[in-house]
Formats: sequence, structure tokens, C-alpha cells
Amino acid sequence: MTHVVVIGAGQAGSSCVAKLRNGDFDGQITLIGAEPQPPYQRPPLSKAYLLGDMALERLFLRPESFYTDQQIDLRLNTRVQAIDTDARTVTTAHDVISYDDLVLTTGSIPRRLPARIGGELDGVFVVRDLADVDAMAPRFEVAKRLLIVGGGYIGLEAAAVAAKRGLKVTLVEAAERILQRVAAPQTSDFFRDLHRTRGVDIREGVGLMRFIGEGHVTGAELADGTVIETDFVICGVGIAPDVALAEAAGLKLDNGIAVDALGRTSAPSVWAAGDCTSFPYKGGRIRLESVPNAIDQAEVVAENIMGADKDYVAKPWFWSDQYNVKLQIAGLNTGYDTVVTRRADGNSVSFWYYRGDQLLAVDAANDPRGYMVGKRLIEAGKSPDPDAVGDPATDLKALLKS
Repeated sequence: MTHVVVIGAGQAGSSCVAKLRNGDFDGQITLIGAEPQPPYQRPPLSKAYLLGDMALERLFLRPESFYTDQQIDLRLNTRVQAIDTDARTVTTAHDVISYDDLVLTTGSIPRRLPARIGGELDGVFVVRDLADVDAMAPRFEVAKRLLIVGGGYIGLEAAAVAAKRGLKVTLVEAAERILQRVAAPQTSDFFRDLHRTRGVDIREGVGLMRFIGEGHVTGAELADGTVIETDFVICGVGIAPDVALAEAAGLKLDNGIAVDALGRTSAPSVWAAGDCTSFPYKGGRIRLESVPNAIDQAEVVAENIMGADKDYVAKPWFWSDQYNVKLQIAGLNTGYDTVVTRRADGNSVSFWYYRGDQLLAVDAANDPRGYMVGKRLIEAGKSPDPDAVGDPATDLKALLKS
């Protein structure tokens, strides 16, 4: 009987095994996860779950009974120690598992600040998994002082939760502005204003020198000499693909586990999907850190294991929830030279990224129509006139017909 082993019980791993069974794959399936919980959603961790608005069970992507009912051998609390691509085996602390096809959905890991500047002090957290959030949640008490290092979406989402809970929040970003790596100045301005009106102290263009404390963090010294007192810290300074197993097994790496359009790695019968992979995209290679990519790529890999011979064609989209604002992002803004701002009713606004006359991406804040129209235009390869997009009198849906 054919045996598919999937390493990594997150969004991509769960999607892959579900697609196999939905596709009438009747072989053996083993899904291996390092955490004690069954596969769960990660985006709500820094939002609804941390706020206490979502119970643990609602995080689960599927009930545990699903895996039993579908005859999927779900092995939790299990870390893979090694992969032997010649022998086609996976070694854990308890046994050696043979596979016919292996899928790596190992995801990504948060970047941590080094111990030499206090990164390992008690009270310094990252936001990546359930254990991280459960450890920091009791500290979210009214009037507690929270320092957030990093002005990306993870840091801003954590700031929003903390401010809503009544904490005194300071956010430090070493770059000139928040969201500098991923968004235009217009989007940065929108979210800076949003947070400052909620009392968040945002400090841009100043780096962290070191944390202060004996055993437990009590403050931080910034590059400009400022000392900030704090009760705890959240670091949101980016993530990296989890490639340790792949690297040790000799797989080709290129900003992640390098796969072809089908999802195959450099080793026979070894596939990969999700945050841990880089794949062909418009003549180059990209790695996407998003739930939609994890689901879609993992499902294509499952189909290809069953013989579909199908290329994965990414349609990038992302989202972020902060306070009462839902940001939806369609496309990739890499290489933009112009941003068109479109104002809608109330607190709704969208920012349209162009390179020359080509529409690349849309950031839509509380503007679902702008997002949906922008996404459809980008996926269809259409680029409406920037002046028409910026004119609030323009009917966006009419742009789809042009």
C-alpha cells in the first residue's frame, strides 16, 4: 500500500492530507506534528484568541475525529530527527517510518533577538504558536507596560490587541517607518494614525540596543540612548523558512526549500508546500508567507501525488485585522513606482500600486469592494487607468468590463 508521510501539522499539512482523502487516495497517510494540538489556525492567535474572543477548539482546522474517520495517522508531540531520501525513511525519537512520497510542510520560525542583547530574558516573547500566546496572555492586564519591537503586521496586530485591553503600548521600529518592507508610505501613514489615535506610542527610525533586566526584562535601551521601562516585550522582527530538516537531508535550498512548479523538491518523491518553500513565479522565484498560499500549494501537491501533473499558479492575497479595520491585500507590490489613493465612504480607503501602467497590487482598508475588484483585475492581467481608479465617482465594477 502506498504511504504518504507529511511532516508539519499546520495549515499546509492539514490541507494536503485532506485533499488526498477528498481525492479518493486510498493509501496510508501519516501526518506528523511537533505540537500537542491538532492542526490549528495561526492568524487568530495574535488577534481573537489573544483577546479571549475565540476558544481553543475554534482554532482547530478540523475536529480531531476527522483524522480518525479519514484513517489519517495523526502523530502529535512528535519531532522528526532525520530524513533519509535514499532509504525513503523518516526517523523520530520513537521509530523509523518508511514512505513512498514525503511532503514537507514545516512552515516558518520566528526570528529571535540574540541572547547577548537580552533576547532570552524572561518576559521576551515571539508570536508564532499556541504555546507562545498562552505564555504571554496572562500578562495582558490593564495598565501593564508592553514594548513591541518591530513594526510589521505581527507587531501592529499585537499592539492593537494590547491597546484594546488597556495596556500602555510602545512600538519601536528600526526602519524609517512601520510596514516599510511590505507597504507604501500611504499604507504606513494610515496605520500609524490608526494606532496613535488609540494611544500607542510609535517610535520609528530608532533601533534596539539591548534589553535591561536580571533574569526578567524590565526595560530596553534604544539606539538614541532612550530607556523605556516595560513589563514584557513582544518581538515581531520577521520569520524564516523552517528548512533544518531539508538542509540536513541535502535538499536544494533557495530562500526556502526549492520546489518546481509541481511542488517537487530536488530529491525523488519528496515534495514541499507552504511558508517553507520557494517556487517559480513569473520568470523568477518567490516565497509567500500566507494562509491562502499554504492551502492552495499543499492541495496542488496532493493532486500531483495522485498523478495530476498540475502546475501551481499562485494568486497572492493577504489580510490583517487591527481594531475595527480589516486590511485586505491583493497581488504583490514589488517594483511599484506609483501609488493611487482611492477614498471611499467613512474610514474606507484603498491604495493601488502601479509599475508604469501596470497594476501590481491593492491594499484595501475596510474596502471590500476595492479589494475584490482589484484582485479580479490583477488576476485577469488588466490595468485600469490610474486617474479613473483615483476618482471616487468611478464605478469600480465598470473597470472589470473595460
